[in-house]
Amino acid sequence: MKIYYRAVTQDGKTIRGLIDAKNEKEAAEYLRNHQFLPIKIVREKPGGMLRYFPFLQRSSLSDVVFFTRQLASIMGSGLTLMQSLQILHNQLQNKNAALQGIVQNLINDVQDGKRFSDALERYPKMFSPIYIALIRTAETSGLLDKSLLRLAENLEKQQELRRTIQGALLYPLIVILMMIVVIIIMMIFVIPQLSSLYTEMAVDLPASTAVVIGLSNFAVTFWPFILGGGLFLTYVTREWYKKPVGRKLIDTYLLKMPIFGKLMSETMMAEFTRTFSVLISSGSLVVDSLNKSSAVVGNVLYQEAIVTVGMRVEKGISIGDAMEASPLFPPMVVEMVKIGEQTGKLDESLMRASDYYEREVSQTVKTLTTLLEPAIMILLALGVGFLIFAVITPIYSLISSF
Repeated sequence: MKIYYRAVTQDGKTIRGLIDAKNEKEAAEYLRNHQFLPIKIVREKPGGMLRYFPFLQRSSLSDVVFFTRQLASIMGSGLTLMQSLQILHNQLQNKNAALQGIVQNLINDVQDGKRFSDALERYPKMFSPIYIALIRTAETSGLLDKSLLRLAENLEKQQELRRTIQGALLYPLIVILMMIVVIIIMMIFVIPQLSSLYTEMAVDLPASTAVVIGLSNFAVTFWPFILGGGLFLTYVTREWYKKPVGRKLIDTYLLKMPIFGKLMSETMMAEFTRTFSVLISSGSLVVDSLNKSSAVVGNVLYQEAIVTVGMRVEKGISIGDAMEASPLFPPMVVEMVKIGEQTGKLDESLMRASDYYEREVSQTVKTLTTLLEPAIMILLALGVGFLIFAVITPIYSLISSF
């Protein structure tokens, strides 16, 4: 189990972190064996709202990027792994207690004789299987500093790509959410008051107003069922998506969406080719690299296609020919792979393909933003305009009658 600890080092510094132990006693013995004085040892229990949202406890990509970049820079100056980890630990003092605790545990494991890659495996939520595989290969080749630098560059590009997409979708999402909130407030609080007023004054209601009042009455009366039905539908959809049939159907539909489908395909191609390139350049076997690269794409169709390419390569077919058999791999990627195989510079060809698709993603995001903004404004104007028209029309008729 995970044990949270706070302890004091021999030089009087306070350290915090998580360790794997059977119980608190074993954790205390572990700390004392490493010359630490335990102050607080408790089982890890997420408190407050975190217990209901466990995904918020995961280490962010920013932490992994910072850890990798800093460690690569320190090791690049000629220091050993242990010295570099200790310097990084000191840099995190009073800045990031969680990451500092992880670094301290890595130091302890390496001091105990564990390989760095084995120590990283204790944190699967932070370090992906691809990350650990690259470190393990680098340990064998003795090029850990260069591999860390390559990993840092790869993670930074991945982070930049995600920020580009998230930044483009953030504004439309906020506008849509605000529009939904305004409609809910009007339906629950404003429309019922006006409905009572119209009823008392016996006003003839036009069709638009009658529809809005009907929807409002339905929402006020059956809101528990609407909320419960929405939550139930969300739960069923998520559970169905976990099944192979449901995930394949939803992923197929997502790829066919206008603009969004193209954006998803380009993003997955950028991440796949970049990860495949990094794995190949680190000395990993082609089939293993393909299987590991399939994990970075979030679409089951692409995952199956990449694994199938690995199976064909294992039978003696070239990578380019194996990719060409699947319609999911664009002709440009196939040609770049073939050129890389012919010249013996597959990793460079893949990296160029990744750079190309990153530029394509940026262009697609710009196009998407350009199209979404006026579309959302029109949708917002129609929705709010209809509500205002439905509300004001009876008032206008009432004033005219006087």
